[in-house]
Amino acid sequence: MTTTRAPSWTPDSWRALAPCHQFVYDDEEALGRAEGRLRSLPPLVTSWEIETLKGKIADAQAGGHFLLQGGDCAESIDACEADEITCKLKILLQMSLVLVQGIKRPVIRLVRFAGQYAKPRSSPTETREIDGNDVTLPSYFGDLINEAPFTPESRTPDPARMLLGHHHAAMTLNFVRSLCDAGFADLHHPEYWDLSFAADAELSAERREQYESMSRELASALRFMEALGEKSVDDLSRVRFFTSHEGLNLHYESAQTRRVPRRKGWYNLSTHMPWIGERTRGLDGAHVEYFRVIRNPVGIKIGPDADPVELLGLIDRLNPDDEAGKIVLITRMGASRVRSALPRLVRVVASAHKRVLWICDPMHANSIVTDDGVKTRDFADIVAELDAACEIHAQEGRPLGGVHIELTGQDVTECVGGGSGVGPKDLHQNYTSNCDPRLNYQQSLELAFLLARRLGE
Repeated sequence: MTTTRAPSWTPDSWRALAPCHQFVYDDEEALGRAEGRLRSLPPLVTSWEIETLKGKIADAQAGGHFLLQGGDCAESIDACEADEITCKLKILLQMSLVLVQGIKRPVIRLVRFAGQYAKPRSSPTETREIDGNDVTLPSYFGDLINEAPFTPESRTPDPARMLLGHHHAAMTLNFVRSLCDAGFADLHHPEYWDLSFAADAELSAERREQYESMSRELASALRFMEALGEKSVDDLSRVRFFTSHEGLNLHYESAQTRRVPRRKGWYNLSTHMPWIGERTRGLDGAHVEYFRVIRNPVGIKIGPDADPVELLGLIDRLNPDDEAGKIVLITRMGASRVRSALPRLVRVVASAHKRVLWICDPMHANSIVTDDGVKTRDFADIVAELDAACEIHAQEGRPLGGVHIELTGQDVTECVGGGSGVGPKDLHQNYTSNCDPRLNYQQSLELAFLLARRLGE
């Protein structure tokens, strides 16, 4: 269905278009109160941080930086705990250091947290059999909107949960900034990392030596930095993380969109880089209407069925001035379709001379279901899509500029394969995701070694 674009832009002009959410808030008064309170709360990020990220992305578009985006499929408010946050930052930091060592470029660390509380679903409702009867309730859309238990009370969208999400995002960012200011100490050093995946019996001797050699070289480089004098490795590699989440719930996003002193335009101050999902990037849809004016860099998820002409129209709509650092295209093709779908999109965008950063999401189009009905992803498929993306971008003269991974620093058993040895029968051991399966610590670190080697070639 084609809708009409709003005549003039405000943070709320998206409301004039067709309904864009799969969920509905029944209590309009409660929704108004929640939005009003969000507008009055302090921002979660600053315009200065947003512009800094945009500058780094602009440099990545020119080949200077590489972007590593990772984190939970959907954050859990209950998981807003110190150990959980530290483990997530730890694995992303370690992955980024491996990539720096392999590709000899600085890495932008963009984390899916402090706001990744909303998740689109394939259906707005879910039906289960309860006591012999089919019961249909709203789907679980993430903790920002409703709760996971299959009860009417939990599944009813509650606008007060937007305030709950904001509070937990603020606590997460406060802790992250404290960690970054204090440094990560031994977390920098490969000799303390869990590299047990390199002992996998199926790993070739050549590959094992490559992993171990990269680890030794990285440890040596970090020790050299520490030996330089007054500044420790913590100071020299002062960690900076930027935040990202899908801008699914426009009530939440628009309520935190503001003008700031001494800068032109509007900023979404709930995150540094929001992105538009594959399901919500309709050219004349409400989400594109909201995203078309905000000053933040914007990610766009692109699937294998994307039309090249529509993609160009979308880029023009969201970045009419072709501003550097503004557009990040996040491709999610699937290992079986990436070679047929990706080249034509890269060629069309390149021929139009559009400034974009291409990054690969090898997770979302590679989901499978086991014979036991468990949703998972195969590490081999993830690697295959990444390998293909690297090759295609190199052939087209537009090198891959980043990677987008759903991961956790915990030892979960949600994805199969890799040197960690997780198989289909192991999935029940520690499967904790409420939505999509994530790579565990060992799988994530192994992927970083593989990607660093691939890009380093």
